[in-house]
Amino acid sequence: MKIKLNCDMGESFGIYKLGMDEKIMPYVDMVNLACGFHASDALTMTKTLQEVKKHNLEIGAHPAYQDLVGFGRRSMVCTLEEIKAIVVYQIGALSAICVSNDRLISYVKPHGALYNDMMKDENIFKAILSAISSCSKNLKLMILSSSKNDVYAKIALLYGISLLYEVFADRNYNDDGSLVSRSHPDAVIHDEFELMDRITLLKDNGYMYSINKKKLFLKTDTLCVHGDNDKALEFVKNIKKILS
Repeated sequence: MKIKLNCDMGESFGIYKLGMDEKIMPYVDMVNLACGFHASDALTMTKTLQEVKKHNLEIGAHPAYQDLVGFGRRSMVCTLEEIKAIVVYQIGALSAICVSNDRLISYVKPHGALYNDMMKDENIFKAILSAISSCSKNLKLMILSSSKNDVYAKIALLYGISLLYEVFADRNYNDDGSLVSRSHPDAVIHDEFELMDRITLLKDNGYMYSINKKKLFLKTDTLCVHGDNDKALEFVKNIKKILS
């Protein structure tokens, strides 16, 4: 299967730098750019986008709950109206910077807790679809690939939105296809050989193993890789070789 690599980027904030964006960009296809609520700011968004232009990468908005302190990883109690508003707000912010740099957003990928809540709560999923649809029906929504892909696709169709199915290369999965909580010591896979084996298996056979060694067959449009750890660049280079 043809699989693209996506990576969260532009997550620095003011004088605080996070990630190795410039080093990672040559090896990915899609970039999920923070929109100011969990990380980033207007100047960071602008500078990151200018670097993205050099590599002609596909651009995605990466909206989150308004949680700079918690990096958007804490679920927040919001009404559906508020969720729709914050997603529209963040798409709008990044879209304006894109337009000023002769670029367009092509998809939306919620960040952190908002992403997790979207996958758990159908009403939140619908609120995000409604927000995207109100901005542009040309924007796709990236979601976690699971056994419920067809269910999500039918709902998205009602809003005129197409979906992108994502698998996390360096995260362990539960038997039901959900991500192992970051509070678990084995939530993230750090062993390079294990990581390469599971990606090769996914590319060649269409499945990976859960943390309990159950086969998970996952439709995969894109693999998410992370650029904020010591081995990130080496990992991404090796994954790119497998997928090429």
